[in-house]
Amino acid sequence: MAVGKYTKAVIVDSLIKKTEISRKDVQAVVDLFIDEIKEALIQNSVIELRGFGTFEVRCRKGRTGARNPRTGEEVTVTSHGIAVFRPGQELKQAVWNMAGAAGIQAAADNHKENHESD
Repeated sequence: MAVGKYTKAVIVDSLIKKTEISRKDVQAVVDLFIDEIKEALIQNSVIELRGFGTFEVRCRKGRTGARNPRTGEEVTVTSHGIAVFRPGQELKQAVWNMAGAAGIQAAADNHKENHESD
């Protein structure tokens, strides 16, 4: 069950509340962090954030036989890179411990309570 999007703006607001750093500075740090991840992926580096997960680029093989959904025409897709995220063990365990649908619903309710006043 989806809770809603946790956007960059929500992250910035949360960091402002937790750190009491100015919005301008928090926004700059978040933007720089995202830019660093993008740059590393473009350079085909693996980004490992212990306790969270790993970002990397994988090559998807080209193929024929794909179809244009509008026309049904067969198209050729060339080999290309895709960004992949693999959750780390701590994140996997935290999500696993949500105890199925009941835990997910509780997290959704908690998220709504914490962000309704925003």
